[in-house]
Amino acid sequence: MNASNHLFAEASEPVFPLEAQPQSHGRRQILQAAAGLVVASGWAVSARAQAFPTKTVRIIVPYAPGGGIDVVARMLADQLQRKWKQAVIVENKTGASTIIGTVAVAKSEPDGHTLLLTSEASITSNPYLFDKLPYDPQRDLAPVSQILSLPQMVVAHPSVTANTLGELVAKAKAEKYPLNYASYGSGSLPHLLFDGLKLRTGIDLVQVPYKGITPAVMAALGNEVQLTLAGVAAAQGHLNAGKLKALAVANSKRIAEFPKVPTLQEEGFGDINPRESWFGLFAAAHTPEPVIGQIQQEVAAIGRSADFSRTLVQRGFMPVFSTSAEFKQFIAEDAARKSKLIRMIGAKAE
Repeated sequence: MNASNHLFAEASEPVFPLEAQPQSHGRRQILQAAAGLVVASGWAVSARAQAFPTKTVRIIVPYAPGGGIDVVARMLADQLQRKWKQAVIVENKTGASTIIGTVAVAKSEPDGHTLLLTSEASITSNPYLFDKLPYDPQRDLAPVSQILSLPQMVVAHPSVTANTLGELVAKAKAEKYPLNYASYGSGSLPHLLFDGLKLRTGIDLVQVPYKGITPAVMAALGNEVQLTLAGVAAAQGHLNAGKLKALAVANSKRIAEFPKVPTLQEEGFGDINPRESWFGLFAAAHTPEPVIGQIQQEVAAIGRSADFSRTLVQRGFMPVFSTSAEFKQFIAEDAARKSKLIRMIGAKAE
């Protein structure tokens, strides 16, 4: 007797020819076959979901190489490439206030192989600054995850004698002198805050636009302007060295690294707070939900790793790695806040 026959011979129930099986056994066989089909179907669905990615994944960054968002994109790309065993490349598509890069993803194939890593400018500012855009962030993009938050601080040159924003406003009113602030263009976070402050208080504040966050911070360091709004990542070293001073935090709570610096809410200016800058990951609209979910989960797993998280914190970033649903809610709240401030100061794209 061969092994196969031996196994059947030891079965607890007699083996019948198929046509001679009792009805109960026939029904059992049908149910088992159906169950097998269900399992096989599940495996097929799982295999299709796990097939992503099937080709090179591109992460489009609508900013120039070397900046904070580009660095984060390359960190993510490196980790995802190792996880997926598939090429993941970063492409910098700059120009037109992030519009060129954003459109490239909005009009891409909705299969998850082309992703957008961008800031709030593309999603919650541009729609209110431009009369017409070639994309609609709600219609054309699918939020995957808010990657990180960049808490902002009102910083001043040390020659400014005030130590809080409230003191600055009081001194500017009493002494009737003009103040200059560095922004990085119409509708940028410094523009929203300081022109909002000008409208709220009547003090004389003059915008001086620069080409980016770093030049704006350098302008404040060199006393070309007295004020700017800068991320902790850009200002922390200068604050620690005493080359800049912090007057307020544009955040919902104080920052651990600077516990003595009050929030805008505490200073009485919560209504004009543009809040934090942020980086988020998007796919083209209509990308299948299982693919969105897979990307989000695997990006979040990278973000939770101790080394990756520590590197972000060391650069002054606050890791978030939210779910898609959480990110959608956050975007809705941020868009409402940005639209209100943009309408208040009458900002328009340059």
